[in-house]
Parts: sequence; C-alpha cells; structure tokens
Amino acid sequence: MKVLVVGGGGREHAIIKKLKESKKKPELYAAPGNGGIAADAVCVPIKATDIDAMVEYAVENGIDFCVVAPDDPLVLGMVDAMEEKGIRCFGPSKAAAALEGSKVFSKGLMKKYGIPTAAYETFDDPQKALEYVKAQNSYPTVIKADGLALGKGVIIAEDFDAARDGIHSIMEDKIFGQSGNRIVIEEFLTGPEVSVLSFTDSHTLVPMISSMDHKRALDGDQGLNTGGMGTVAPNPFYTEKIAKQCMDEIFIPTMNAMNAEGRPFKGVIYFGLMLTPNGPKVIEYNCRFGDPETQVVLPLLQGDLLEIFEACRDERLADVAFSFSARSAACVMLASGGYPVKYESGKEITGLDENGQCDKAVIYHSGTKRVDGKFVTAGGRVLGVSATGKDLMQALGRAYEAAEGISFEAMHYRKDIGKRALSAVR
Repeated sequence: MKVLVVGGGGREHAIIKKLKESKKKPELYAAPGNGGIAADAVCVPIKATDIDAMVEYAVENGIDFCVVAPDDPLVLGMVDAMEEKGIRCFGPSKAAAALEGSKVFSKGLMKKYGIPTAAYETFDDPQKALEYVKAQNSYPTVIKADGLALGKGVIIAEDFDAARDGIHSIMEDKIFGQSGNRIVIEEFLTGPEVSVLSFTDSHTLVPMISSMDHKRALDGDQGLNTGGMGTVAPNPFYTEKIAKQCMDEIFIPTMNAMNAEGRPFKGVIYFGLMLTPNGPKVIEYNCRFGDPETQVVLPLLQGDLLEIFEACRDERLADVAFSFSARSAACVMLASGGYPVKYESGKEITGLDENGQCDKAVIYHSGTKRVDGKFVTAGGRVLGVSATGKDLMQALGRAYEAAEGISFEAMHYRKDIGKRALSAVR
C-alpha cells in the first residue's frame, strides 16, 4: 500500500514514524518532506500547496492513500482534488477546513450552536474596529486575523495604543497578507490552556490524550508568539471531569454543528481550549494535527494509525479499537537564532547519527536539509526532541538530556517546557 504524506515538518515526521509501525507495512512517501523525514520515507520535491502537481504525482505513481497534514493545502481543497481522482484521503474537505481557515466562520458557528467561546465581534473596516475597542475599554483584548497566519495571527493588546497598532498592522500594513482583510476582536480569557486533538469520521469523535503547548519564544512565557516551542502530554489541568464536560458541551456539539451546516468533518479537529473560571471555552479550532502537539500525542498512541486514518475516511471509526498509554511525553523544540523573526539557515547540526536521530530521545525534524551527508538547518523551528517516561519529570529529563547533546550555530530553546505542568502535579 502506497501512502503519501503531504507536508515537510515535525508533525509530518511524527505521523510518518507512527505509520511505519502499521501492520499494513505501507510504502511511505512525503512531499516535500525534509532531511530527517528522508530516513523514513521517499521524499518528493513538490510544494505542499501545489495541488495540481501533488494530485498528478499521486495519480501517476499509484498512491493508494494520501494524508494531507498541513492547514494550507487543506483550506485550499487538496482533499477534494485527490478524492475526485479516486485517491482516498485523510483530512477534511475544503468546506470543512473553514473551521480553521476562517476565524469569522468558526466564531459564527460557535455563536449559532451555543458552543462556549470568548465574546467577540468581527470587522472588515479598521476604523469601526478601533471604535469598538475604544467603546469596550477592556484590556487586554485579543485581535485575530481571519485567515491562516502560520499560527502567529493573534495580537494580545495590553492597552488602547497597542490595540490601535495591532489593528493597523493586520488590516492596513497586511503583516499577515490577505488573512488580515477581516479581523475578530474578542475578550481576553484567563486560565490554563489545553490542546485536545480528536479523530472524527463525522459520526463518531474520539479525543486523543490532552497536551500543553508553549507558544512564547522565551522562558517564562516571554517574547513573541511562535508556532510552538515545546509540548507535554498529558495536560494535568485537564481532569476526567473537565474532559466529560468538553465532550458534552464542545466536542460533540462541534461535530454535529458541522454536519448541520452541510460541512461534515472527517479527519482531526484540534480543540484549543481555555479552562476559565466559568468553565472550558474554545480559543481556536484547527482542522489538522497540531505542531508540536503531534510530537507528544502520537508516541503515546496504542493502535494502528493507518487503520485509524482509513476508518475516519470511510466513516467507520467506531469499529477501530485504540487507546493511549498511561505514560507521559515531552517535546522540546530547538530553534534557529532569531526565530520567530529573522533567522539564518544552512547551519550544520551536530549530535545526530546518520539517520538524524540520537540515543536518548526521538528526533522529529521540522526544518532540516541533508547536504553532502550532513544535516543543516532549513527553518525557524529545526528539531523537536521528544521523549516518553513513566511520568512527566522523567520524560522532560530525557528530552532535555538529548537536547544538550545537539548543537548548531545560534541554536536556542526554552529551558522551562513543562514547568507549569509539573507544578500542577506536585
């Protein structure tokens, strides 16, 4: 069975490594893949957003199943294009991917179906947005670009001046491109954040183990927002009682709402949640596996990932048995100097073996290339160093020990991944 995974980051590497464990023993392909993925799959130099070229390759090379992992090709409709050519896919249709592709759509969906989220308004006129912020006079306030923005399209404004500058930069300077044509302004929620990825075939929804992301670039949750500097699983703030409440009030209602809107969702829904004093609320939806959440969730999956993917596509998820380990997992992201702003690539990475791995942890490659037999940096987030353990302390210890053995020029990483989670379990 030939399986093509679309994408070239750490999330895709984690998916591919788990697919390698399938009893179906698939032939794995990745497009475009990266230096580390090349040790586990055949890499094909096609841009993840090039739908025509990707479909053409899949047809000509007899691909049996395609996993569309990143947000951009999902929102552009790659699954629809593949299915039209008879290639079975894991991932939502273009219509269903609007759950992430448009903040305006997703907030409207939650309002319409009574799914708990922050109070908000949407704007396509910067002047009206500014008048609204002034009238609300409530800070911090959250300003979000409507469309995709590499996980960075959110500004938390501490005062009016910051809100004015944020609206101007998104809507007029277009720092996130056309994604900023419309914005959502919403109330600032407080409480622990939780990420819950869920498999769904549009009839059955099965949450995966919870995780905690660390978005800020620097220790102590300082610095700019990033795509994620590390994760731990499970999230200790996400108790069984809260999990049941989320299932009843958020997860199942979201699946049902998408069906009611004629946009049945098949694939992974990522629920970004805030556990507020007034109960759990949705901060955001993603229409795919999160990165770097996948790097801690999939190592704990006990089951055949390919079987689960096929069941989601074929609407028979209820028939597949799988579970999650009682162990813990941690992932520490090693990033290029300057990330998430300006950084240089092409720096040689030391401390990895010929397959881009090391003894103490699993290395998921996010932004690497192989040049003359050596691994070099090729992105802002370069490597995800992931480890499991009997508890979170052990998992973190193993991940950090492995991270200390890897280096490249100007490498930086957070030294406090999991600190908040550890304080909750002590």
